[in-house]
Amino acid sequence: MRTMLRTLTLTACLVLAAVLACAAGEEELRQAETGWAAAVQKNDLAALQRILGDRLIYSHSTGVIEDKKEYLERLRKGAQKYELIEHASMNIRAYGDSGVVASRVRMKGISNGQPFDNQLLMLHMWVKQAGRWQLVAHQTTRLP
Repeated sequence: MRTMLRTLTLTACLVLAAVLACAAGEEELRQAETGWAAAVQKNDLAALQRILGDRLIYSHSTGVIEDKKEYLERLRKGAQKYELIEHASMNIRAYGDSGVVASRVRMKGISNGQPFDNQLLMLHMWVKQAGRWQLVAHQTTRLP
């Protein structure tokens, strides 16, 4: 009976530890996501250099796909400027050192001299590398 009780207690502790680790990962991802949005709105290229993964795939709702260098260059030149990135909702899933954030967002700004104010579905893939979360994939879909 004692062995069974110890086994159940150990199992419960392991399950609780896994749940707590997952919740901590999801909170870290929420902070990474809001940090990305703040850096983009401020056009903080130094912060984005750290936040964006070196092998980033950045797929805009227009169908344009850029890598990290191309995306940062558009921001640097002012060809892409974000005045607002507002998360209406966030669905976050952590999977160890990776995670997915599915959001509904409003993005407002200027792209190639043309203003935009879009309601979007956004999917971000994050990977934890060297102890920090990096955005490795971005995909947006425009809502009607």
